Amino acid sequence: MRAVYFEDGEVELREVPKPSGEGVWVRVRSAAICGSDLHMLDLKSPLKCVVGHEVAGVLDDGTPVAVEPSMPCWECASCQAGDYNLCAVGAGRSLGVGCNGGMADELIVPEKCLVYLPANVDIRDACLVEPLAVVVHGMRLAGLEVGQRVAVVGAGAVGLCAVAVAKAGNASVGLSARYDHQTAAGKSLGAGEVEGQYDLVVECAGTEKAMNRAVKLCRPKGKILILGTHWNGLPLQQIPVMMKEITIVSSFMYAADGAVRDFDVAAALLSKHPEIARVLITHRFPLAEVKQAFAVARDRKAGAIKVVLEP
Repeated sequence: MRAVYFEDGEVELREVPKPSGEGVWVRVRSAAICGSDLHMLDLKSPLKCVVGHEVAGVLDDGTPVAVEPSMPCWECASCQAGDYNLCAVGAGRSLGVGCNGGMADELIVPEKCLVYLPANVDIRDACLVEPLAVVVHGMRLAGLEVGQRVAVVGAGAVGLCAVAVAKAGNASVGLSARYDHQTAAGKSLGAGEVEGQYDLVVECAGTEKAMNRAVKLCRPKGKILILGTHWNGLPLQQIPVMMKEITIVSSFMYAADGAVRDFDVAAALLSKHPEIARVLITHRFPLAEVKQAFAVARDRKAGAIKVVLEP
């Protein structure tokens, strides 16, 4: 079968043996390129596995599923509390990072990784469940409330997912975007211009400039939710944070609230709001054109938001 690997800062499509071992067989139908994939590629990260963690496919009987890429131990204190994103084994067992991911024709995953999709969710769009789950988890931690004023700083895929989740929670949303096509996408999802100060500011760009803007936009006693990844550390303007008594909320991946997984909530959200997929997915490529797909995903100026591979 075909599978995507990173090698010395380059994307490689290889012919590899079909997966084997315990688990459930998934035939991949959509696998999206994440900003973290691009960053790991730039770092020439020595991954020894198939990449890709935003994945959806079908089972042997045709059942459509999204794949939750975390594979925790289920035994440590965090796992037992439902916070399996904080598992003691760390992220090294996540699909596409420490274990074979979904940019391939097929993969095998533990049954607990399966997220059964509502009937009206197109399998070609269901790779979006993963980034939506990232935002669902963060908003849950931040305590999103009906009627809140929410500002989103950064309008890549996660930022636009943040707009969608906030609007679904009946919040008033302003979006700070870098490019015109991102502003237009945010408007399609219900975001307006950024004006005034906000109860909750969601930082989705992962830059010092974005964080400083988030601090400026946050009202006194408000909250900042950090969903952007600050790979090189986070210089913080501590004095204005202190003088506003801002609460900073950090968030990592996704977990469960009781018996309900953030992934389940995200799948339901995609079902109820199909416009999310229409707005976010700007490009689709067959797996054979993976090099071109990564080049397009890197060029945000050219209009890419979410680029999807379809084996």
